[in-house]
Amino acid sequence: MKRIIIISNRLPVSLNFDDNKITAKQGIGGLATGMKPVHENYDSLWFGWPMFDPKAIGKEKTKEAEALLADYKCAPVYLDPEDIDDYYYGFSNRTIWPLFHYFLQYTEYKAEYWEAYVRVNQIFADTIAEHINEEDHIWIHDYHLFLLPQMLRKRFPNIGIGFFLHIPFPSYEVFRLLPWRNEIIEGILGSDLVGFHTYDYERHFRSCAHRLLGYDADFNRIQLNTREINLDVFPMGIDYDYFEQAAIEKRNRSVKDKSEIQKEIDKYFLTQPDRKLILSIDRLDYSKGIPNRLWAYERFLEKYPEHRGKITLLMLATPTRSNVPQYQQMKKEVDELVGRINGEYGMINWTPIWYFYRSMPLDKLIELYLASDIALLTPIRDGMNLVAKEYLASKPDDKGVLILSEMAGSAKEMSEALIINPNNTEEIADVIHQAIIMPEEEQLMRNKILKTRLKRYNIDKWATDFLGTLEKHSKRKAIYRPKNLSAVKTKLLKQYKESKKRILLLDYDGTLQTFHNDPQQAYPDKALYELLDKLSKNPNNTVVIISGRDKETLQKWFGNTDLKLIAEHGVWVCKNNEWVMTAQMNDEWKDIFRPIIQWYVDRTPGSFYEEKNYSLVWHYRKSDPELGKNRAIELKDEVNSLIANHNLEIMEGNKVVELKTSGINKGQAALNHMAGESYDFIMAIGDDWTDEFLFKAMPASAHTIKVGSINTVAHTLIDSVQEVRDFLKDLTE
Repeated sequence: MKRIIIISNRLPVSLNFDDNKITAKQGIGGLATGMKPVHENYDSLWFGWPMFDPKAIGKEKTKEAEALLADYKCAPVYLDPEDIDDYYYGFSNRTIWPLFHYFLQYTEYKAEYWEAYVRVNQIFADTIAEHINEEDHIWIHDYHLFLLPQMLRKRFPNIGIGFFLHIPFPSYEVFRLLPWRNEIIEGILGSDLVGFHTYDYERHFRSCAHRLLGYDADFNRIQLNTREINLDVFPMGIDYDYFEQAAIEKRNRSVKDKSEIQKEIDKYFLTQPDRKLILSIDRLDYSKGIPNRLWAYERFLEKYPEHRGKITLLMLATPTRSNVPQYQQMKKEVDELVGRINGEYGMINWTPIWYFYRSMPLDKLIELYLASDIALLTPIRDGMNLVAKEYLASKPDDKGVLILSEMAGSAKEMSEALIINPNNTEEIADVIHQAIIMPEEEQLMRNKILKTRLKRYNIDKWATDFLGTLEKHSKRKAIYRPKNLSAVKTKLLKQYKESKKRILLLDYDGTLQTFHNDPQQAYPDKALYELLDKLSKNPNNTVVIISGRDKETLQKWFGNTDLKLIAEHGVWVCKNNEWVMTAQMNDEWKDIFRPIIQWYVDRTPGSFYEEKNYSLVWHYRKSDPELGKNRAIELKDEVNSLIANHNLEIMEGNKVVELKTSGINKGQAALNHMAGESYDFIMAIGDDWTDEFLFKAMPASAHTIKVGSINTVAHTLIDSVQEVRDFLKDLTE
């Protein structure tokens, strides 16, 4: 396995500067805990913000700190305190976090936040670029670094880049609210592989890429110019064996070896053995649904009074982002709710809620998992929620009940748990009662299924799957991908210069001119006229525009030039300024198919149809991308059963479906045009499916160049219309 470069906002190790001594402490929870086995077991280097300012501690301490971090296979990315405020507390936590968790009322759209976000992502790119090479695999984590994949891709075109999002990706209707939505999508698509916890998140991302930027997705692959990006689902696991073994060890401890927490819990059960403990562990974040949970618990106490005095909710809320106003307000609300419930229902020897606002070491959390009869996890929106998995792994006797919100990513793979809607107070109250009275046999049955799945798809399997998919994609890319023009350009220019008789076969739309919502507005500009004029006036050159356009349009645009013209994919050829049909055809079939296509125009806002001499074309470039794509499939299905009797074929171009007479295509037209001539340099350039006929028809010695998509028989790829023009300009010089 190649070296893995792990990149996240923060390093998994924090440093403490005390009495001129620097000590390191491993991070707890979240990504630090989840990625720990990966970091330790692979040849890896982890980049992130080290949470100290080198200017504040001086050069000597900075050097010492870097050496200590190196022992943990970590490398720092230094950020200014001002950037931290706007990038981390600003854009990451006041823009992305609430928006992606559907808390639109908390989302702030500030230009200074965005500018800091771009700046910090660029600092990450600049720092990391000094330490990596093309042989590494890069694994970028989470929403703080959406722009980093594209920034690194520009510097390292062939390196393997994976990106994993640990929070939900919102639906198109929510994501489109973000002013910098396109930049975020483009940044992520610098990756080769984009991973999500659930299929819903992947589907939302694919929809946004398609609807906002027009990128087509084929199953789980997005075609992006000359690159292909894989999207896939990798539900993050836990270090199952660690939690299981730690729980067994703690369960078997003697009384004198037990921690204070264990002793306090033992005391709780000693006074009343039939008592039950409900555990709730979260960061104090509005996405976790803590107030909803407390309201539901209050309703449970009201509705099921028989459980009062016999059940206690142990609620651990870890402090987070305490300088953000919404979090301060929520803490106040939670404090008041806990106080009110304990005041209303508490007794001398019973407190309904044990509330702790603090972080807790992992080994102490396992003690809580082990002691609790029920885990109550009710996030309003959560990317995964590993606490649910940790709780079950810490149950060596398979007893215990997990109550889990359907809005948590982990609910997708944990259907045997008691799944609830976090906004349904009555349902949660009833399910708490169900969990309390659930027979042990049912608990064992549910948990054995869940634990078998969790043990099999653990953190190692998650990482291996992701990195294996990235490796597989990189190998496939290296084997099957045609070469980019930049790799063969020098050789191609040399052959062009040394040749004496050349033919250049050039598509128009998407090749020489960018697409336009109105095809008639995509007329040649002055620069294109000058470029084609230079090429065609060279006595060694024959320059052919071979297009799906109708002959009237090509005549209007290029009739007064030295260019050779082929229209309607080869139906018409212009010879001696006269248009000649290449085969005898009729257009009587149009009367049958015109009403069908018109129906799709009526049912698909933004679409229209174009009638050529011997074809009908349905355009849907201006339509909603998903609706247009679906309607195109429907149209092809409908006419497919009718075309055989009329000698017709369907040709699908870029956002167009064309119905035309069968047997005529660009490839056949080009061969007819070249018949009887001997060229020592043949070059064909096109951008869509209709140009594949042209590429296939060319002799092996020809230079075939595809603009954009990598699904092609062409030998060479080029990124854009502008690059085609730049290359043709190089030929003239």
